[in-house]
Amino acid sequence: MKKTLVSYFWITIGCIVYAIAFDWLFVPNQIGFGGITGIGQILNYYIPALPIGIVVIVLNIPLFLLGWKFLGAHLLVSSLYAMAASSVLMDIFAEMFTFQPMDAMLASIFGGVLIGAALGVVFAQGATTGGTDLAARLLKIPFAWLPTGKLLMLVDMTVLVAIVAAFRSLESGLYGLVALYIQGMVMDMVLYGLDQSKVAYIISRAPRETIRAIDDKLDRGVTILHGEGAFSGQDKLVLMCAFRQKEIVTLKALVFELDPEAFIIVCSTHEVTGNGFRAYTKNEV
Repeated sequence: MKKTLVSYFWITIGCIVYAIAFDWLFVPNQIGFGGITGIGQILNYYIPALPIGIVVIVLNIPLFLLGWKFLGAHLLVSSLYAMAASSVLMDIFAEMFTFQPMDAMLASIFGGVLIGAALGVVFAQGATTGGTDLAARLLKIPFAWLPTGKLLMLVDMTVLVAIVAAFRSLESGLYGLVALYIQGMVMDMVLYGLDQSKVAYIISRAPRETIRAIDDKLDRGVTILHGEGAFSGQDKLVLMCAFRQKEIVTLKALVFELDPEAFIIVCSTHEVTGNGFRAYTKNEV
């Protein structure tokens, strides 16, 4: 129950940021927005009395039926909540505040950052805000190797073309494309970039002592690779160890304390799965 409440708390925060960014940065500047929200933007442009949030909820119904079939009940329920919350909040904020237009490029950049961060938070909790977010999540099943942000960007670009035609403004679509690109980058950064870890390859004259020190001080496992010095021809033990970014100072101190002439190569990596790191979950983003 506690885990579920925390998850819905972060989904709610993501929906609030999403709604504010849309009403504040996209709507008053007529910047094209992808997905079903973009379709709602078009309909609201021609019929101002038609709230964007209501349009989003109605058009999401067939996508949620697909989501129930392919993604299961948990994602459907959390996504229904996220979609309803973000849509209702959009209409509430639109009624409460009158946001003034600003420089379109600034609105595109910061709108992309805020929307990307909001969607990244929502996706990280196993939900979507519906629309093409849900479509991208469905496409993630056959195209699991593609980052979610890139899939979402490809799906949303088709709506941007329609917005250019509806607003009769190429600039609206181009600014929307800028926002969409930034949104995809930020979303992938939130989903994958924050999970960055490091892998160290260590060559030391005290390999066994180094292994014990890493196990005792960092509680990290070490894999022994058998190598050979190209110049000396001597057999060497190469230690491979995955660890968190914050542990790099401690690791280097341990290695060089045991062997001041040790050789270390540290590589950046992410999505390290297994004991001591993230756990594998089926259909993960």
